[in-house]
Amino acid sequence: MGIGNIGLPGLLLIAVVVLVLFGRGKISGLMGEVGKGITSFKKGVNEGQKELEEEVSDVAKDVTPEDDKDKV
Repeated sequence: MGIGNIGLPGLLLIAVVVLVLFGRGKISGLMGEVGKGITSFKKGVNEGQKELEEEVSDVAKDVTPEDDKDKV
């Protein structure tokens, strides 16, 4: 029996055990932190994507041949 065969009753049992061990307060706090982490990760990915797009657009804008750059 692999981990993929847990099923709904098994997941409910695990959820109840975790709730009993840690309590509602700790679990809600932990879920809040997980949510903040996911939001922060998405923000970082979006900022990185914008940086890459700006770099690509800067490179694409500069179409001056290398020989002519020295003359300017």
